[in-house]
Amino acid sequence: MKAMRPLVLVIIAVVLTAAGWLTVIATNRYGLATPVLPASALVTMGIIAAITLVMGIRVLRWRNGKKKSLLNPILAARTLVLAQACAYVGTVLLGWHAGIVVEQLRIWNLRSDQPILWLALVMGGGGLAMIVVGLVVERFCRIPPEDLEGGTGAPGPRRGDAKGEGEYAYHRD
Repeated sequence: MKAMRPLVLVIIAVVLTAAGWLTVIATNRYGLATPVLPASALVTMGIIAAITLVMGIRVLRWRNGKKKSLLNPILAARTLVLAQACAYVGTVLLGWHAGIVVEQLRIWNLRSDQPILWLALVMGGGGLAMIVVGLVVERFCRIPPEDLEGGTGAPGPRRGDAKGEGEYAYHRD
């Protein structure tokens, strides 16, 4: 599995910012409601980020040698996939709500009491938090470089192969 590239996340955010902005323009033109997530979505975003972080800390503790038992490779793989999904979802949410903020700022001087603007800002912040958690937990799942290069000591259950593919904690021969 390949590591996430921050440039790809930036491209996704920019594309979704444009899509969110165009959608808000279209919905305003036809008198429809602005497509922003409700405040209750923050609870869900927080729960997902917390679960991802807890699972990542478990992998990090195993990787740093603080756990004596073997790590379930399926758990480590699921943690990595959850971390990457968390970062991608956070990017989508941040981009979409950034587009809403751009459009709402344009009409700020006409109506300064815009709860949609504040809600979109909070949702964008939640998306940013999910991105950070996803990237940090993905880093937790990496095997240290000395394990990949065949560092000192006998090979153990925590060592990847030296071919470069064993870069995450769940990869085992």
